[in-house]
Amino acid sequence: MSDKETSTAIELLTFQLADQEYSLDIMSVREIRGWTKTTPLPHAPSYMKGVINLRGTVLPVMDLSERLGLKPQEHTDRNVIIVVNHDDVMTGLLVDAVSDIIALTADDLQPPPEMQANTSVNVVSAITLIDERMIRVLDLSSIVLSVQNNAA
Repeated sequence: MSDKETSTAIELLTFQLADQEYSLDIMSVREIRGWTKTTPLPHAPSYMKGVINLRGTVLPVMDLSERLGLKPQEHTDRNVIIVVNHDDVMTGLLVDAVSDIIALTADDLQPPPEMQANTSVNVVSAITLIDERMIRVLDLSSIVLSVQNNAA
């Protein structure tokens, strides 16, 4: 039925991190902005690059590739900050580049394989294959929760 298809439709924003493709639910994305130099904060985790002024709001910015344990990338003017909102917490996610928006259904998503039993937080909630692209769907709540816990 079309009602069922509509209720399970998912739109994802895809982006590049260290030559890999990741995505987030488009409904959590507030805006995409160019790279802005951050103001570092003392005692912050290494993946927290600092804060920026977003129209009068102090926005924490996280290097998402470093947060996910990927190889460090050189930051350039091509980097972008994806501003996300989760449970009324705004966070900037520094990524290499934004790719596109894809529309899927829940049936297109596969659970990620369990790699380590002792991982406290799994940040990948699903994987999807589109043509020859393997796209990892990130669990934004796990990423933002870790930021809130480290900031406290």
